[in-house]
Amino acid sequence: MSTLLRLATAGSVDDGKSTLVGRLLHDCKAILADQIAHVKTVSEARGGDFDFALLTDGLRAEREQGITIDVAYRYFATDKRSFILADCPGHVQYTRNTVTGASTADVVIILVDARHGVLEQTRRHLAVAGLLRVPHVVLAVNKIDLVGYDEAVFTKIAKDVGEVADQLGIADLKAIPVSALVGDNVVEHSADTAWYDGPTLLEVLENANGRTDTSNQPLRFPVQYVIRPQTDEYRDYRGYTGTVASGTVTVGDPVIVLPAGRRTSIAGIDRPVVTATSTAVVERPSAIAGEAVTVRLADDIDVARGSVIVAAEHSPGTRRELAATVSWLADRPLTVGARVLIKHTTTTAQAIVTKITGALDLDTLGVIDAAELALNDIGKVQLKIAAPLAADPYSSNAITGSFLLIDAHDGWTLAAGMIDDEEGELL
Repeated sequence: MSTLLRLATAGSVDDGKSTLVGRLLHDCKAILADQIAHVKTVSEARGGDFDFALLTDGLRAEREQGITIDVAYRYFATDKRSFILADCPGHVQYTRNTVTGASTADVVIILVDARHGVLEQTRRHLAVAGLLRVPHVVLAVNKIDLVGYDEAVFTKIAKDVGEVADQLGIADLKAIPVSALVGDNVVEHSADTAWYDGPTLLEVLENANGRTDTSNQPLRFPVQYVIRPQTDEYRDYRGYTGTVASGTVTVGDPVIVLPAGRRTSIAGIDRPVVTATSTAVVERPSAIAGEAVTVRLADDIDVARGSVIVAAEHSPGTRRELAATVSWLADRPLTVGARVLIKHTTTTAQAIVTKITGALDLDTLGVIDAAELALNDIGKVQLKIAAPLAADPYSSNAITGSFLLIDAHDGWTLAAGMIDDEEGELL
């Protein structure tokens, strides 16, 4: 089990996300005394009790409106592990921020107000978690105290969410009755929910596994930069820098450089060691997924930013056409014929939307015909790309299987996309 866990929160407006995060941080003793004193002073000035949400809602607009607008990242630790937490907004207009926060999460905590049950935004956030293949989803049925700690209310909501999760292919879902305000089942077990014999929220987080170790997958090494110092010491040096997206790269490994398709082998792996007075290059026998290194090749071939060095026996090949599932993040709709930029690993190329296959109906969770995709829609599209991409299905490689669509005129991010398998199912 990794000692670092990335988690994100999601839920509808006023479900209590920021309060839950504040309570979690407070009860884990991850808040400094002066921060607690400040929040206490502000809360008293407003004539209310201690407002845990103020521990996380940092923007002035968030505090004034009582809503979360931006993704707030918090870092905390317990005796068992460390956490990076993304507190995501609940407003429909900020769903794009939820996609950002959940994209790297090992666990997504989805809150549901016990008084209101499953809402459209709940379904949308579950769909995002399913789309991004987040390994673990925790359903926090919040404000359980406001329904008298009624077991039947909790059971019905857990059943309803479970049915949605099954349809979306979410494999691991745990439901917990909590009260963020009171602290029930957040860090400590609650005597008021004696009928619940499961773990607290913190216990789930401390024992959850992270995402699959990508070092066991086939090598994918997107080239970010070509290094040619041409100094006296490194006159003939040619290295290719980047971060190992997946797999392991070892000196002597046979590889293919895409999109050119040229075969070669790894001649050397270098990594700089920086001290206060100097920078030295240290040779490495190998590097694993997540490490940033410079590789040297046995042959002098054409390699540039955007090239991908892949395992010779497990090459994804290249493609100029993609079938993909996208979460549309822009205010203006996506229509067939739209010309965009696609950002895939270190490659940016022109692309055109050739077809919109359908959109996800959040009520039925079925795919419906759609002539366009509006803000926050999740749909299937087909793209034709001006340059060949070394791409995998998202189901087999989250880095080389994902992309962004960007407006070529103003640089705004339009969509987050996941490349479909050949059968092209929506989720």
